[in-house]
Amino acid sequence: MPRSIFRKLLSFRRKKKRPFSKGVSTDRAAKLSRDLESNLEMIRDALGKSMDVVIRELVMCRTRVALIYIDGIVDRTALRENVIRALMVDTHTVDPLPGPGSSLVASVKEKVLSACGVQESREFNTLLDGLLGANIIVLFDGEETGLALKLPGFETRAIAEPHTESVVRGPREGFVESLYTNISMLRRKIKSPDLRLEQVQVGKVTKTVVCVAYIKGIVNPKIVDEVKKRLVRIDIDGVLESGYIEQFIEDAPFSIFPTVGNTEKPDKLAAQLLEGRVAIFTDGTPFVLTVPYLFMESIQASEDYYSRYLSGSLFRMLRLLALIFTTQLPALYVAVSAFNPEALPTPLLLTMASAKEGVPLPALGEVLVLGAIFEVLREAGVRLPRPVGQAVSIVGALVVGEAAVAAGMVGAPAVIVGALTAISSFVVPSQSDAQLFLRLFFTLLAGFAGFFGLFMGFILVLTHLASLRSFGVPYLSPAAPLSTGDLKDTFIRAPWWTMVRRPRVIGWKNPRRAGAVSPPGTPGDEEKELAHRYDEEGGGSA
Repeated sequence: MPRSIFRKLLSFRRKKKRPFSKGVSTDRAAKLSRDLESNLEMIRDALGKSMDVVIRELVMCRTRVALIYIDGIVDRTALRENVIRALMVDTHTVDPLPGPGSSLVASVKEKVLSACGVQESREFNTLLDGLLGANIIVLFDGEETGLALKLPGFETRAIAEPHTESVVRGPREGFVESLYTNISMLRRKIKSPDLRLEQVQVGKVTKTVVCVAYIKGIVNPKIVDEVKKRLVRIDIDGVLESGYIEQFIEDAPFSIFPTVGNTEKPDKLAAQLLEGRVAIFTDGTPFVLTVPYLFMESIQASEDYYSRYLSGSLFRMLRLLALIFTTQLPALYVAVSAFNPEALPTPLLLTMASAKEGVPLPALGEVLVLGAIFEVLREAGVRLPRPVGQAVSIVGALVVGEAAVAAGMVGAPAVIVGALTAISSFVVPSQSDAQLFLRLFFTLLAGFAGFFGLFMGFILVLTHLASLRSFGVPYLSPAAPLSTGDLKDTFIRAPWWTMVRRPRVIGWKNPRRAGAVSPPGTPGDEEKELAHRYDEEGGGSA
């Protein structure tokens, strides 16, 4: 009995303290008053003595007016010309004593201010959020309604080619850290009224603006609803990059394979939206997330669609071969050296045996040591300044590799295998995290069980890939489950005039991309008639 009474008292105490645990004070939840000084005092209490908060008071039509903004995030030129000048000079159309049914705030909004976005509000919390979001707040003495003017003036990086997705042929522009700049770049690519952009705020403290983009009529509505649900469920203090959101919405957080894609290129994003995918913009980062993300996208590049289909298909096969090299080559070397030397031709086996003579480390130790050295050099090249980093990575690899062979610590075949593995790892950057773990996993299995361990590991990885899904879409589709119509854009790229349908597993609602198109060079009726007339007039004779 005493224990139950104690529990009831404890629960009652927690219920009483619950409103305070949310961190919402009474002042922030209050409405504006007619006294201007009281409203300014509420703002000072909410923001403290912040050096970048500017309160500019002036008189308009015998009424005291206060402008509140944060210096550095608003457009000063627009503030001076469109707001301050308008309130102090261009007020001849405003009635200083508005009659019943009208207010000074409405007159200023309709006749004086020329800013594009003007919002009225009586809620102090709404105006404060607008102030922190690069808005200018206008408060009037004697009015319990304020105005929020949207005049952002952030310093942004110029649009340039992204370093992570450079191309030989194709657009050179890439996304930047400004959300509205990125959206405008997407609008330039897709001039359709069906392009939908919906805003969500994520992060209790940062209140980062996140935008969900999709094309109505092409996208699966269930995927859009699922994306929104997962974004709303995110409960975190701040979101500083799209990687935060990726880790909250991915389907398999404990898998080494990514189930959420990302890109910096507007043309690539537009192509994915046209296939029925959903994009997630995050303010403050140039990386835009895309879902669903399939494994086949790892070996695809935007340049494949701009070049001829034969070269595009060849490059995709090379990327797939590089992915196999970087994950399987060290394991194959260990398996052949330690367990199955009979798999090699006799001259090659004798050459490898002579090169390994005097090396104290086994094949597994050689591969692990060289792999660790390569990862250290790559990390140093990334973290150091660009000129220094390139020199360290190149010179370091040459010096360490040559010195290790000369000292007899590793054999020359192991260095060649390590070099091919390192070069191949840069071909498929979207699977860079998975490549490292797969390489280590297969190498350890080959070191303990040879080819048998290698085959068992391959079956386990393939089974794991087949079990993954990205927002309900099988990760290995269209290969598993098999969709023969979608194989035109997987390991190879068929000509554009044959890909008349969108991917069946993604763009199911509107699967038809275009009508049946004749192959280039196939003459129609008009072309045949022109050619016949040309021959009759003697134009075809020598």
